[in-house]
Amino acid sequence: MLGFAFMRTDVRLAISMMCLLAACGEDPPVTEVPEVAEDLSFPEGFLFGTAIGGFQADMGCPTPGLDGCVDNGSDWYAFVTSPATTISPMAYLSGQDPAVVGPGFWELHEMDLDRARGELHNGAFRFSIEWSRIFPEATDGLSGYEALRSVANEAALAHYHTMLNGLRVRGMSPVVTLHHGTLPAWIHDGVGCHLDLAACSPRGWLDRERTVAEIAKYAGFVAREFGADVDRWATLDEPFTVLLAGYLAPSAERSHPPAVSQPSSAAKEVFVALVEAHARMYDEVKANDADDADGDGSPADVGLVYAMTPASPADPASSLDVKAAENMFYLYNLAYLDAVAKGELDADLAGKSAKRADLEGRMDWLGVNYGTRATVRGSSGPMLQAFTPLGTFDPLDVRAGEEDPRGLYEMLALAYRTYGLPLYITGNGLAHPLDDEDAGPSFLVRHLAWASRAVQEGIDLRGYFFWSLVDDYEWNHGMSRRFGLYAVDADDPQKNRTPRKTAETYGLIAEERRIPPELLVAYPAPR
Repeated sequence: MLGFAFMRTDVRLAISMMCLLAACGEDPPVTEVPEVAEDLSFPEGFLFGTAIGGFQADMGCPTPGLDGCVDNGSDWYAFVTSPATTISPMAYLSGQDPAVVGPGFWELHEMDLDRARGELHNGAFRFSIEWSRIFPEATDGLSGYEALRSVANEAALAHYHTMLNGLRVRGMSPVVTLHHGTLPAWIHDGVGCHLDLAACSPRGWLDRERTVAEIAKYAGFVAREFGADVDRWATLDEPFTVLLAGYLAPSAERSHPPAVSQPSSAAKEVFVALVEAHARMYDEVKANDADDADGDGSPADVGLVYAMTPASPADPASSLDVKAAENMFYLYNLAYLDAVAKGELDADLAGKSAKRADLEGRMDWLGVNYGTRATVRGSSGPMLQAFTPLGTFDPLDVRAGEEDPRGLYEMLALAYRTYGLPLYITGNGLAHPLDDEDAGPSFLVRHLAWASRAVQEGIDLRGYFFWSLVDDYEWNHGMSRRFGLYAVDADDPQKNRTPRKTAETYGLIAEERRIPPELLVAYPAPR
């Protein structure tokens, strides 16, 4: 068992241990598949599911002009449709796919949930309720459920109730994300702030007090409205990605409104706002969801979805690279999680935190999103001095390595030893290549193998959600990256779904609650 004792002062030790496990850039040792296949099963109650995000999956309905399909009230909608940003090289938009070409989940959700339950044998589904759909107009000055209910979008409320009822009748447990990357346009002018951050209004997370108050109000309303069907809530999805791709280092790999490079006090203000938003949303959900939907004695389990990334030095013999990996790991992973899980806020991102009682004790579970390991090259001094003295690396030169399923296990072990919270793998998937149908099954089996090992070694891992159910609108990439278990052709007006081999593989594993030996032989996951 990996026993990562990982406090802030132990970053160097943890990085060294991860380097030993991953050989820091060298090919990991490969062991032969044993004659008797390893028992990689999952316990009863372990949740198998898939995940989507509302902005990414909802739009693109087959019925032309379907009322409610297009959510034109979010900052992301404006960002990907405005001529000012679509022609801006610094917005890094593909320019090929307007948001309305998405997979049309808003209309096709019943058939998609049938697939998730009947073909994938999933018992859970993670999706987002979109703030801009519930409140298309500003809610400043309003307080209390009744006042908010009077201005909420009735059609959107009815639609989400229908979706939740669809999950209930299929015996599927919902995991609802309250903020999956988007803000209402009435609280963030993503286009105007891209063009001139200093003069734009409203400024979203930079209007820290207003945005934190309003998103907490929204969270409490949604918890009251839908609490009879939902017990498991995620406040935010990948908050550090919002900061990194929106205010620090937008790039062709990932940009986010407003897509500005501001390694200064502005980015630090966003960091603190995102920390405070989680805490205040947590408080409001707890105060407003009094219904125990699943009868387990807890009406609301409130957590967070966070992308965790192992870091390795590009050259293990280089002290600069080792230090850069150390610093990157802390900034990308621990600084935010320490604040929301322990109440230890490092507002200056300098490696020194202060306790804040209003942040402490506000996390019931942690959702880990995982892609792959990052490789980092160091510099002799901070490249992001205005943002953090620990930025001894170029964030635009942090490179994703090859698939590293063992890295998922490392992050789970680290998170559990550090924070002691129940864990879910809330997003894990790959951009399916067109020329290799085995890439998806191989990715899935090898990552689930390490997930099973984590469970068997005592890590409190309670579920796995593949990203994503269907090909969706992958932010600034549009529909060009294919993460879905089901393929969707953006040019197909009917948005037909075609199962990939990954879907068949996932359905088999979820149905048997184990990785069958033949799959381990086909796609080995050596220790």
